[in-house]
Amino acid sequence: MNINILQKQVDIIIASNLSTAEKLQSICDYLENEISYYDWVGFYFKNGDKEELKLAQYTGEETEHTIIPFGKGICGQVAVSNQNFVVQDVSAQDNYISCGWKVKSEIVIPIFVNGENIGQIDIDSHTKNTFTAKDEELLEYICKKISMIL
Repeated sequence: MNINILQKQVDIIIASNLSTAEKLQSICDYLENEISYYDWVGFYFKNGDKEELKLAQYTGEETEHTIIPFGKGICGQVAVSNQNFVVQDVSAQDNYISCGWKVKSEIVIPIFVNGENIGQIDIDSHTKNTFTAKDEELLEYICKKISMIL
């Protein structure tokens, strides 16, 4: 994984004349295409004043998890903890919402705007023990860039 190349391409997407929704979709598509073990890439955002997340743009298999209550699953836990959550083996997690039998690991990074957790990027992989500090670094960078356009 060449973080510099990936970050530069994300910068190009963010700086483009696309709408915010199109930029988010382009980032999903780009990450899923460029990183072999990113099998599902999506954004969840706080659903108004409700204590839940709502699925926004994503790339990968359809999911029934379009609304996730705070505290439920990995995404719901990140909405409460405000911290990155890397799960190398989803079968070892008690509070995991299964998105499909193929998913083996997951990483979720929160997006902050003015210090408030307003959403997150969620990556699922069909490979166990696949995420590294480089993934966290890249996704944190992306979340910071996204926070500037929201």
